[in-house]
Amino acid sequence: MAESHGDAKGQQAGAHTEANGGHSGGFPPFDSSTFASQLVSLLIAFVALYLIVSRIALPRVGSVLDARQKAIEGDLAKAQELKDASDAALKAYESELAAARARAQAISAETRERLNAAAEAERKTLEERLAVKLAEAEKTIASTRETAMRNVRGIAADAAAAIVQRLTGVLPDGKSVDSAVDASLKG
Repeated sequence: MAESHGDAKGQQAGAHTEANGGHSGGFPPFDSSTFASQLVSLLIAFVALYLIVSRIALPRVGSVLDARQKAIEGDLAKAQELKDASDAALKAYESELAAARARAQAISAETRERLNAAAEAERKTLEERLAVKLAEAEKTIASTRETAMRNVRGIAADAAAAIVQRLTGVLPDGKSVDSAVDASLKG
């Protein structure tokens, strides 16, 4: 067992030396021996990228921006035209609405006058009918009153006799009842 443990230490040491043995120095971009060549290759890449961007990408982006700006300006112009058209339509609508209101008020006034005249005629007719019925009712009341007044003496005498009989238990004579009724009707 000790041997296998020693072999494992040897393998770890060998693995450790192999990892460190491949690199010498620090971070490659900061290596001073390759610094000049890195600057040249960076300059070449920058010039190539600049040419590609300035000759190919920027004109395409510029044309897209110009097309977009023209589309926006066109849309704004069309929106202004539509706004002007809607303003004109609104003014026409308002003038039509005012004219319709004026016509409606004229029709309303005419109808009101016609209905008022018809109602006044109806009222006069009803007043005349009511006056006739009222006169008839007054005649009927007067005749009923005369009949009732003729019968009042007899009704009063009968009622007085019934009241006295109920209170006293004795039926009064007709002469005393008639004299009492005549005295109360005069007073």
